[in-house]
Amino acid sequence: MYDMANLKKLELLAKDAPAAMEAFKAFDKAAMADGAIPVKYKELIALAVALTTQCPYCLEVHKRGAERAGATQQEIAETVFVAMALRAGGALTHGTHIVHE
Repeated sequence: MYDMANLKKLELLAKDAPAAMEAFKAFDKAAMADGAIPVKYKELIALAVALTTQCPYCLEVHKRGAERAGATQQEIAETVFVAMALRAGGALTHGTHIVHE
């Protein structure tokens, strides 16, 4: 189902909703720009979010982005475990909604 070639179809969406696509691109560019948080860290954050949302396209895009920004394989591996911890923590804390005293 997931094929990186599908990302070329973004052009179809842009053609039919150009203002929205341009606004998204501008927002994405601003959010991912170097600032108080360096690009490498932003890409690692994005990678962790992609791991928790489980978007294969975002995983590939932000893995590449992190590598381009100088992230090491060790940093990427640790990012995986941060994402795992947060996802597991979410399940744990949501468990408090279903237990009875």
